[in-house]
Amino acid sequence: MAFLRLFLLLAAAALAFTAPAVAQGSRILAVEFENDVNPVTQEYVVDAIERAERERYDAVVILMDTPGGLDSSMRAIIKKELSARLPVVVYVYPQGARAASAGLFLAMAADVAAMAPQTNIGSSTPVSTGGGDIPEDLRRKVVNDAAAYVRELAEEHGRDGAWAEDAVRDASNLGASDALERGVVDVVTPDLPSLLDEIDGRRTKPKGFVLETADAEIDTVEMGLWKQLLDTLIDPNLIVLLMSIGVLGITVEVLNPGLIFPGTIGAISLVVGLFGLQVLPISWAGLLLLVLAAGFFAAEAVVTSHGALSLAGAASFVIGSLMLFDPAGETYEVSIWVALAVAGTFVLVFGVAMTKVVQVRRTLPQTGREELVGTVGVVRETLDPLGSVFVHGELWRARAVDAALPAGERVRVDDVGEGLVLEVSRSEEPASVGEATA
Repeated sequence: MAFLRLFLLLAAAALAFTAPAVAQGSRILAVEFENDVNPVTQEYVVDAIERAERERYDAVVILMDTPGGLDSSMRAIIKKELSARLPVVVYVYPQGARAASAGLFLAMAADVAAMAPQTNIGSSTPVSTGGGDIPEDLRRKVVNDAAAYVRELAEEHGRDGAWAEDAVRDASNLGASDALERGVVDVVTPDLPSLLDEIDGRRTKPKGFVLETADAEIDTVEMGLWKQLLDTLIDPNLIVLLMSIGVLGITVEVLNPGLIFPGTIGAISLVVGLFGLQVLPISWAGLLLLVLAAGFFAAEAVVTSHGALSLAGAASFVIGSLMLFDPAGETYEVSIWVALAVAGTFVLVFGVAMTKVVQVRRTLPQTGREELVGTVGVVRETLDPLGSVFVHGELWRARAVDAALPAGERVRVDDVGEGLVLEVSRSEEPASVGEATA
């Protein structure tokens, strides 16, 4: 009996060593991407794909809803999709989402392109930085380049390259069902679990991955707080506003040393604004116009131009703001209303400040020698040539400039001499209020 038990134990151990290992369930990394394509979101998506490679996920699914974005960032993401060592699925999701402009290119570069119902894809015609038509010769070069690129991506992955090219040349756009019928995408399905079930076992082109996604464990990743903050900070309108606050704060601090608060806020705002300039491609002409505008506004504080410098600064600011992010395309245009509002604020601030300065300069002195000169008083003790006069509620020693002046005569103060002796002369003007009766 003991021999039998020993035999059974040895047999069980042999089976344990020779039996194939039980396969672990598949793991999928789902990357939420509901934003435009820019350097911040580029880093976010590329990092997510690299994480999926590093942690040996079976596939990465990009849940995409994008209006498009920067060509340079789009191409960086595509390069990562094409070189990834695991299947990359682009899923236009949720319902109502879109893969417009650069989004089409990202979908065509994916190993699997999928859409949720009631989504759309396309409208990828290149436009000028201002959102209009590109000059004919340049347009031909840009459109041909983009059309060849997207057609190659689509056909290499077994999709309709002709339509993808039309999306670039003619801004064609398709809904989910039409895109599936035309062979632009591979799958249309309402949610992520059903997508993973449907693509399970599919062999991708051209990499030849065999997908194992049925009943997969799904880990979802979204942009962290820091990335969201950076993505917010590269809003063109916010960049212009921060830089304006920075220039204004520092200018106020320079003109009024010791206030501290304006300089501190200005410095912080300027640094944060400069971060946005570093991330987004900019026009140097636009930046120089903004610098020129700052110079005009600063000069207004020290040069009497009767507002001409402020108006020149406002014009330079508006034009420079509208030109600043030209290379980034229409997605990153500065709103003309924001530019006008900021420029108007600058003109108003400097206009009020200059008005106050002029008022102060024109105000008559209230104390000291300057305040006495020109004042009319009354002789209290005959000036022959020395005596006393009653001026401005006070009794002063005085000297007559011309002939002797009797008591009761009205006199005008011409100067304040040595020893605070007033130099006076006869005046036909009435005495200051209270002087004659004091």
